[in-house]
Amino acid sequence: MTEIRSYRNVFDLERRIYRVDRLRLNPSGVPLRGIAYFLAILAATLFAARLPVIGVLARMPPWYVREVAVPGATAALLTMIKVEGRPFHLAALALLRYGAGPRELAGLRPRVAADRRWRPHELVVLADGSDSRLRRLRYTGPGAVLVSAAHIRTARRPGPLGRLARRPALTLAPLPGKRNPAHGQVIALAGGARVEVRSGP
Repeated sequence: MTEIRSYRNVFDLERRIYRVDRLRLNPSGVPLRGIAYFLAILAATLFAARLPVIGVLARMPPWYVREVAVPGATAALLTMIKVEGRPFHLAALALLRYGAGPRELAGLRPRVAADRRWRPHELVVLADGSDSRLRRLRYTGPGAVLVSAAHIRTARRPGPLGRLARRPALTLAPLPGKRNPAHGQVIALAGGARVEVRSGP
């Protein structure tokens, strides 16, 4: 019993040459594909023989080996090779397309190596006191701080020694016994400005 993987093997008949005039060729015939392989390999051999460096090595064998035996044997070998029922040239083209094609697709378009990993933009979230207390933290601008809790704000201009010691230019401390404002206050910070939030007075 013979397994037929595709109906193409049944209906795709290979064209062969059985005789040339009165000269009878191989009883099974010579496939046209093999003749095309032979001519392509012969043309490549003749082209390689004209190259400066490779041509010296290509011209070393005798002409009947270089122009008849090697192309004929190679064409016969390629004619017998089939990959999943496809002839050699179709299988080779498919492998070349696969090797040169993208490995990943996004929306039926090839993805580049740069967008394989998505990184969100830097996002800094500061506690606004909505949990009825201020959390202790330090933040360096530029940016904006939204404070919705009752607080005491202390601003100072640090001198050279203060900048070296990284002292904050703005200090926020909770204000016990005071109701939270109806609307939060936005504090804008310039680049390099430091704010310190304290959890106690």
